[in-house]
Amino acid sequence: MNVKRIVTGAVMAVLLAAGMAGMADAAGKSALKGTVVLYTSQPEKDVAKLIGAFNGKYPGVTVDVFRSGTEEVVSKIRAENKVKSVLADVLLVADSVTFEGLKEEGMLLSYDSPELKGIPGEYVDKDRTYAGTKLITTGIIYNTAKIKTTLTGFADLTKEEFKNNVIMPSPLYSGAAAYNLGVITRTDGLGWKFYEDLKDNGVRVEKGNGAIQTAVVAGDRACGIIVDYMAVRSKTNGAPVEFVYPVEGSPAITEPIGILKTTKVPEQAKAFVDFVLSEEGQQVAADMGYTPIKAGVPAPKGLKSISEIKSMVYDISILKSHREADKAKFSDMFQ
Repeated sequence: MNVKRIVTGAVMAVLLAAGMAGMADAAGKSALKGTVVLYTSQPEKDVAKLIGAFNGKYPGVTVDVFRSGTEEVVSKIRAENKVKSVLADVLLVADSVTFEGLKEEGMLLSYDSPELKGIPGEYVDKDRTYAGTKLITTGIIYNTAKIKTTLTGFADLTKEEFKNNVIMPSPLYSGAAAYNLGVITRTDGLGWKFYEDLKDNGVRVEKGNGAIQTAVVAGDRACGIIVDYMAVRSKTNGAPVEFVYPVEGSPAITEPIGILKTTKVPEQAKAFVDFVLSEEGQQVAADMGYTPIKAGVPAPKGLKSISEIKSMVYDISILKSHREADKAKFSDMFQ
């Protein structure tokens, strides 16, 4: 009888503990409610997956989204700020240079997220106003049905054999392209001459990376400059394309995330940032085909890890201070 009572009591204790844990988990999921507004340049399908995963943990928080190219997103925020009506709570766009500008304007909230652990220090703002969420490199996509030779670097795109067959995104629309412009034009062996040679070689300039992906996959252009994950996704989906990490180095953006200082829902905004930077959120990024920025979360098939990539970098403060002049010079060159 004593044994039976002990066993029954143990089972009851386990069931009670499990029930309490389940109730605590349910309570934890439903505790936070409200609406957070996200401004982002992420592709629509990726945004939907990210929000879906976030809502798996926070079903009571609605995430409203405005998405466009980084330059348009930031222009919208600045226009809203002028009339003191910033609608965004969280910003998730292409590069740190963009965030540095907003930080300088006093628009970002400092938040020392507990999920910053495991993220390399060089990808986190020292004042904790933003942090990288992934590593997105820029390289070359080419259609294997159109090109039989092996491409190795950016310089190849200026060769006569690729005349009128190259396409690239515009730095006037794409934040990644704007970052690339600043870095490439300050890299020995490339510089502004690289862009001049591309123009002379008949390069076509389109708005964003999506247009480059579409054109090369369809064979409308043989090759183009593009962010890594788009090329790898196309190949995974059966398109006749390959992606090349340029021998000169890969310009890399980290698609940072930050909270607007004007947010009226700081707890919801912080919860969203924490989720994106957590191992769970980083795995979501990897599952979508991005190179995670957090240690311990492996890169997806087809992409190199952070330690394997030869990054092409330049001082962020210089890139920020020269961005508008760089874009103006590019505009004049390609008008």
